[in-house]
Amino acid sequence: MKVLLIGGSGYVGSHMAQHLLAQGHQVTVASRRGEGPLEGVRYVVADAAKNEGLLEAAQGQEALIYLVGIIRERDGQTFRLAHVEGVRHSLAAAKAAGIPRFVHMSALGAARGTGSRYYETKAEAEELVQTSGLDWTILRPSLIFGRGDEFFGGVLKGLVSAPLPFIPLIGDGSFVFRPIWVGDVVMAFEQALKRPGTIHRSYNLVGPKEYTFRELLLLVRDTLGSRKPLLPIPLALMDLVVPLISPLPFSPITLDQYRQLKMGNTADPVYMRNAFSLEERSLEAELPNILSTKRLVGA
Repeated sequence: MKVLLIGGSGYVGSHMAQHLLAQGHQVTVASRRGEGPLEGVRYVVADAAKNEGLLEAAQGQEALIYLVGIIRERDGQTFRLAHVEGVRHSLAAAKAAGIPRFVHMSALGAARGTGSRYYETKAEAEELVQTSGLDWTILRPSLIFGRGDEFFGGVLKGLVSAPLPFIPLIGDGSFVFRPIWVGDVVMAFEQALKRPGTIHRSYNLVGPKEYTFRELLLLVRDTLGSRKPLLPIPLALMDLVVPLISPLPFSPITLDQYRQLKMGNTADPVYMRNAFSLEERSLEAELPNILSTKRLVGA
């Protein structure tokens, strides 16, 4: 199948392109840079938010996968542009180019009225997809882990590795998550392309095990070889501090991310398992690779 990836140069997109190639698909990646490292992939310049180059990229394609997503607004990139306008423009390009199949990456937790602009713009995009008239499928991954990811290899590793005698824990860390391996995510997308039963369906993508935020921090800490204790930061204090530091460019967490964190991120995997054949690789199996098993000096 000839597949166009919008936002295919990002973390998930690079894994997606590689997997699609391995499964015999012809892959075109559209991004603002129009370049990438994979041999066999056709790279083109397009900007979904600005509606530039999309129609040209869509010509001759049989399916479009929309992967654009941001977790922090910066440098003119907003949730609305990335999650709503980009989807609107991509749907229009798919229709104009005669592409029948549209697979959309949303996010577990996407809903109106959450107070999170990330979740609310993702929900708005889902509504556009569902009323598009195309053969759509929506996939909503939980936290995605794998080598190069931003949350486990970046945020949590940074919390543990920070030059402090303790590891800060938000509240009691009881928020529940069900992270999923990036390899399982890309397998679900590729299988959705080939399985007519997934058309006009939405699926939550989650891993095989639930963890509290505290448990995730401890896993990262232990894998890195640290012995630092966790220090709970009362939510009442966080509720005061986060809105003040959120607008700052060096803020470790935005107000939107803080709201998402307190909501947790989990779902029942049964519906997903009925639709897709995934490996469901565990976080424990991948975490040493994600963190490169580097020991912390003096920790």
